[in-house]
Amino acid sequence: MDRYEGIRKTVERVVGTAHDAAARDDVGDGDGDGNAGGRGSDAGADGADRVDVGELLGALESLRAVREELAAWEPELIAAARRRGVSWGELAPVLGVASRQAAERRYLRLRKAEGEGGTTADGRVQAERDRRAAERAVRHWAQANSELVRKLAAMVSAAGGHGIDDIASADGVHPDGGAERGADVDEAARHHIDVVYHRLGGADAADLLPPLVAAAPHLRVSHPDLAEQVEHLDAQAQQVRDEALDRRVGR
Repeated sequence: MDRYEGIRKTVERVVGTAHDAAARDDVGDGDGDGNAGGRGSDAGADGADRVDVGELLGALESLRAVREELAAWEPELIAAARRRGVSWGELAPVLGVASRQAAERRYLRLRKAEGEGGTTADGRVQAERDRRAAERAVRHWAQANSELVRKLAAMVSAAGGHGIDDIASADGVHPDGGAERGADVDEAARHHIDVVYHRLGGADAADLLPPLVAAAPHLRVSHPDLAEQVEHLDAQAQQVRDEALDRRVGR
């Protein structure tokens, strides 16, 4: 706040002395026809001359620092509001833009994702749009292949001891130890398997992909064949993602 106050006081001095100089010119330098002798355009310069150069440069340097700080804060506040359920339409007027699309675009232009420091603002916007398009393609693919994705998720769940009585052998899971099923997976694997199991009841098969992929590395020792199937599924999804990005190259 002290830095802001210092900038404000410098600006007020510049503006105030400029106004004083302009007033004096209007009163003392007229040519009798209501003209100010052509000095009105120099009034601002006369006012600035009354403020120390070092103070002006210091204020400009502080202003740059404040501007950069505010630019970093805004996307953080927008992201926090979005996490709390605030819509882009609600954000638009407080950001001073006309539409929800403009609000989202402003956020994307301000945000500097990790590793994107050297890209332009427009480049970050386009990269985010490309990423979303690729993720939409993967989601549509997972929905179209829902049976395959859910079957694999059921197999992973069963490997952790879930759904013993509910998952049919037709899913490729064959009980071989009753209540002991899942005892051969470690705690790290069990955590990821639990996430898969709890998402099995969801309406969108695409939501199963991230936890399945996260579980695969932890299944390589206890269930190598199952881990390989998950990795193959992930490779298919990645191919869909890459093809979607490739199609956007010539946009």
